[in-house]
Amino acid sequence: MENSKKYSLNSIDWKKIGTGLLIALGGAFATYLEELIPSIDFQSFTPLVVAINSIIINTIRKFLTGLK
Repeated sequence: MENSKKYSLNSIDWKKIGTGLLIALGGAFATYLEELIPSIDFQSFTPLVVAINSIIINTIRKFLTGLK
C-alpha cells in the first residue's frame, strides 16, 4: 500500500473515506429505525446512540470481511 503525498489523497484514501462515510450513515440510519419503535426515545442521547450504532456496524463489517 502506497502512502499518499502530503496535502493530497490517493484512491486508497478516498476508498477509506467512503467506507467511513457509509459506516456513519449506517449508524444514523440504524438509529432512525430504532426511533420508529414507539417505546424508544433517545432524546439528548441520540448522538451517542448514532456513534455506538456506527461502532457496531463497523465491528460487524470487520467480522464478516476478516480483520485487515
